[in-house]
Amino acid sequence: MTRKNATGPIRILVVEDEAAVGAILRDAFEAEGFVVAEARNKAALFRSLEAKSVDLITLDLALGHDDGLELARQIRTLRNIPIIMITGRGAPFDRVVGLEHGADDYISKPFHIREVVLRIHSVLRRYHLEEIIPKPSVKQQHAFVVGVLDPAKREVLKVDGTLLDLTESEFLLLEIFLTNPARVLSRAEILQMLRGRDWSPLDRTIDGHVARLRRKIEPRGEAPTLIKSVRGVGYVFTGEVTSA
Repeated sequence: MTRKNATGPIRILVVEDEAAVGAILRDAFEAEGFVVAEARNKAALFRSLEAKSVDLITLDLALGHDDGLELARQIRTLRNIPIIMITGRGAPFDRVVGLEHGADDYISKPFHIREVVLRIHSVLRRYHLEEIIPKPSVKQQHAFVVGVLDPAKREVLKVDGTLLDLTESEFLLLEIFLTNPARVLSRAEILQMLRGRDWSPLDRTIDGHVARLRRKIEPRGEAPTLIKSVRGVGYVFTGEVTSA
């Protein structure tokens, strides 16, 4: 099935100078129903942008003499196209720099191809580019060691049968962590996810809210085991999550 948006098939431009990696990405994306084009360098990238409709770009940061970060910045000045950086630079600092240069997501090599595909669907939905199956009226519940978070009821039922006492801000943060387990989230990403969810754009106290949430879900008197800090970046939820 060809993936479509309101104007036709969804087109992905794979910017990757390693032919083998490019072939893996192309095969996986085409199997998902996307129309795929490839570019090996800066010149081919901008030729493709001029000649073809492009809905999303996967961008390697190491393109010979071309700087992927600078390319991302240039793309952003031309068009509002989703960019997912796929690169061998895996340090937390590199991820932050990539996001600051306009990336919508950042994936380090070696990667699991299914994760890349899922991230693409997520970004496309964020840009309202992908036609998706209507969501069921009942939102997914998320079970973790403390209990079960129910988005519809806006509550967390603990394993002992009582309700976890959370503020609205703490509930929203916990929901974000449980829907993105094992994924490092920068403070900027968390704020982006919270926009439009009764969260003030002036609220810069993410660290404070996380600290208070930890006190309510982490074992008392111990170092954090569920929400861990990633120095210089943000946070990652490391607990096991089951969603249904």
